[in-house]
Amino acid sequence: MDKIKTENTETEILNAAKEIFQLKGMAGARMQEIADKAKINKALLHYYYRSKQLLFEAVFKSAFTLLAPQLNKVLNDDSDLFEKIRRFTENYVSFVIKHPYLPNFVIQELNKNPEFVVKLRSEKNFPSIDKFKLQISDAIKQGVIKPIEAEQLFINIISLNIFPFIGEPLLMALVNVDKESYNKILQHRKTEVAEFIINSIKI
Repeated sequence: MDKIKTENTETEILNAAKEIFQLKGMAGARMQEIADKAKINKALLHYYYRSKQLLFEAVFKSAFTLLAPQLNKVLNDDSDLFEKIRRFTENYVSFVIKHPYLPNFVIQELNKNPEFVVKLRSEKNFPSIDKFKLQISDAIKQGVIKPIEAEQLFINIISLNIFPFIGEPLLMALVNVDKESYNKILQHRKTEVAEFIINSIKI
């Protein structure tokens, strides 16, 4: 019973922290505010997480451990290259629409703590692009796509998927749309990004 209660309390803390971090960012979030949101006292919050930094990392990892296996599975399955690009983009965009704080978490944390990625790489199911690189090489040899470095293509895919979330306020202003319209644009990017990438590389 105590174990279940502990797990429930920790889940409540992570959910509360996710909301506060998303709303106010890492710098603006306060432990007392997170404790209030989780309906616990601050002392109990500190019992689970000694600092805001540790709580921040726990929230990030809880989301990343949901996303990483999805992306890793797509990158390393036997689907053809174009289908892989489509599924990777759809999975990523769909996930980040549900967890919009995630890209900014990555940027904030890497700016402050570059070693954080070392911790992430040790996590089970951290995405590997080895099979993706082999597929790129084979597709080039077979005349299916134009010559391109696999690393460059992967960075292009990641960049086109991530920036609309990181740069949301700026992009909303530049394209002159409100939040509702921008959300529709994000939904369309599940397919738009993939088709743009595929059309840019296929012969």
